[in-house]
Amino acid sequence: MKRRFQTVAVALAFGFALSGCGNDSGQSSGSASAGTTKSTESTKGSNMNMQEAAERSDGMLDDVLKAIDPEVQWAHGPTTTGSCDVTRRRTVMTIVSAERRQSFLDQVEKFWRESDYRIKAKNKDEEFPAIYAQSEAGFGISVSFRGGGQAFFEADSPCVKESKVAGSASKPNGPAYEGVYPLPRPNVRSDYWSAGAS
Repeated sequence: MKRRFQTVAVALAFGFALSGCGNDSGQSSGSASAGTTKSTESTKGSNMNMQEAAERSDGMLDDVLKAIDPEVQWAHGPTTTGSCDVTRRRTVMTIVSAERRQSFLDQVEKFWRESDYRIKAKNKDEEFPAIYAQSEAGFGISVSFRGGGQAFFEADSPCVKESKVAGSASKPNGPAYEGVYPLPRPNVRSDYWSAGAS
């Protein structure tokens, strides 16, 4: 009987520890999240609606793009919404050569770590590398290189209250490409970032 009681006590302690971890770490991020994590975040983000979450995501994207030195030109990508979450996107229009790609990612990762984001995963593929991070509030943010060596940023909210979502108030530092989708391949040359690109 004593042994059985100890087994039950250990199982309960383990269960409580796991549930505590889930609440503290706020596991959620758009493309890298599991379905169960949205419900965890619904309690954390219960005072925020989708518009407020979109504004928070804009701030996160503004901050990381301002941290890149020298500056890169960017344009808005499409905003998408789910049943209780929102994703904001930015597309880098500056040509980042294969030789400079790692330097670009290093700057982004350094900024996120200094901003107390948790690095959740890295794709170290030579052609299509990516970094996935998460804020303390459960917002996911990522940078990835895709076709044509173009860099894309995405910020995903946790589950929040449903609301209408307006377009971003952040102004691109180049052409807005309003109504253009998909956006052009990177077409802005930089003495630093484009070095070695044909």
